[in-house]
Amino acid sequence: MNEKIELKEKVKSIEINGPKSISQLLSEMANTGFQGKKLGQVADVWEKMVRDKDATIILGYAGSLSTTGQWKIINWLIENRFIDVLVSTGANISEDIVEAMGFDYWQGSQYVDDNVLLNQNVNRYYDVFGKESDYMKMTELIADFYTSSLKGGHPYSSRELLYMFGKWLEEKGVNSIVATAAKHNVPIFCPAIVDSPYGDAGLIAKSKGFNLVIDNMKDYTEFMSLGEKIKETAVVYIGGGVPKDFIQLLAVTPNLLYQKREIPGRKSHTFRVKESKQEVRETYYPHKYAIQITTDSPQWGGLSGCTFEEAISWGKINHAGNFVQCYADVTIALPIVIHALNERVKSKRGGLDLMSHLEK
Repeated sequence: MNEKIELKEKVKSIEINGPKSISQLLSEMANTGFQGKKLGQVADVWEKMVRDKDATIILGYAGSLSTTGQWKIINWLIENRFIDVLVSTGANISEDIVEAMGFDYWQGSQYVDDNVLLNQNVNRYYDVFGKESDYMKMTELIADFYTSSLKGGHPYSSRELLYMFGKWLEEKGVNSIVATAAKHNVPIFCPAIVDSPYGDAGLIAKSKGFNLVIDNMKDYTEFMSLGEKIKETAVVYIGGGVPKDFIQLLAVTPNLLYQKREIPGRKSHTFRVKESKQEVRETYYPHKYAIQITTDSPQWGGLSGCTFEEAISWGKINHAGNFVQCYADVTIALPIVIHALNERVKSKRGGLDLMSHLEK
């Protein structure tokens, strides 16, 4: 209670003094307050990630955002290697295929009679409309890939399946997220893949006598094995959900792959405590950088809204302070931040080749 609060940094009011770049505006917003300040800091930390040659950048992409026009931003991030690994919901890496196939989503309204939409076979994503027929053509396309290109009964990780699917789509000129990732050797993991058209397509394949097997444990093992190839981790969470939890675990569980409970050759944070006269040894590899854009609140106890400060207690986030959470609508925040990055970083990033490790 005796801690003295120092007044160091002044709030700097934003002035209107002629045209500004998006990057300049975000820099000015970083000196203000509330979520405008946080959004400016998101751009600053993401730029640090991109410029850090030792950082492996992992993007968590949650929800159903590809229907809102965000998916080509993800393609741009992959093409410029501003991310090294993508962990996504199944929705985000299937619903973009609809547009990549040449179909469309439509600007709609949440103030409609949904019974009318049902009768017209139109699906509603809040205020975006999509044709059910287009959705099913996309699902049938995935099923065609299963039956024509995979081995029935063979256990695939989601990463293996999506890499093969991306190559298949690339050959057909369907330049979706998975196709772009396959072209640029950026691995995609989708830990809840069947909760999406990928699962529906599996049912279609099953009706034709094809048995699709996706091995979640193989997926988890592959992802955790990345720990031995990485120096430092930088994480970006667009939303939260399963992708966030899956990525956060890379800081605290990959050591379980090894009998000595540590990743060979990797610097760790190790804690030893005694319980019942036995020493318990815990090894952590906290993320060096962390960004999240979310509308989820922390007080409900869910992982999507969990603060990075809370994550420090788990050993998931480095306490040094290169982390920021912005409570904002992704469809507002993400395009602004990415355009600022495009202005600030002029060269394509090298990135780490993790696909060679995974394909062994």
